[in-house]
Amino acid sequence: MAYAGLGLVYPWDNSRLTIAMDEQRRRFEQLVLPHLGAAYNLARWLGGRDGEDVAQDAMLRAFRAFDGFRGGDAKAWLLAIVRNCHYTAVGRTRKTVPLPEQGENDIASDAPDPEVSAIDADRARKLNQAIASLPDEFRETLVLREMEDMSYREIAEITGAPIGTVMSRLARARALLRERWAAETKEAAP
Repeated sequence: MAYAGLGLVYPWDNSRLTIAMDEQRRRFEQLVLPHLGAAYNLARWLGGRDGEDVAQDAMLRAFRAFDGFRGGDAKAWLLAIVRNCHYTAVGRTRKTVPLPEQGENDIASDAPDPEVSAIDADRARKLNQAIASLPDEFRETLVLREMEDMSYREIAEITGAPIGTVMSRLARARALLRERWAAETKEAAP
């Protein structure tokens, strides 16, 4: 309540604060919440089973820090928070990610043939293993580019690395993945 037109607000008048908080929540839901899937995907690839906890922690931190968000790409901003939460949670000592439990990420196939389904599932498992075995810097760059379809500039913003480094990491990640995939498929050949 304003005091006699002087623009003073009584300490017990929370209506402006409530309106501001509702507006902030609405903006957060509109700009950031649509990227929750991308946040979870990155967190899962960086932290395995802990990915859900990291994504949840990142969303909470993002909401708390949202008043400091000055526009720009909300997805890149959120994924940078996810990345930072991951490295805060586990440190930089871990080099590989535990694989998801059997059946957790099975790929559904329209193929009526169970053999084809089994072959597809085996390929997906081997590909997941190959991606998970990449060093952290390469894996995160590959996931952001190939799975989240982010630009080099956005990846550089998220990781804090120069664009040239992002390009180099991506090229090295692809080369390592190609090498590991070739070795895996060669081993599996009769």
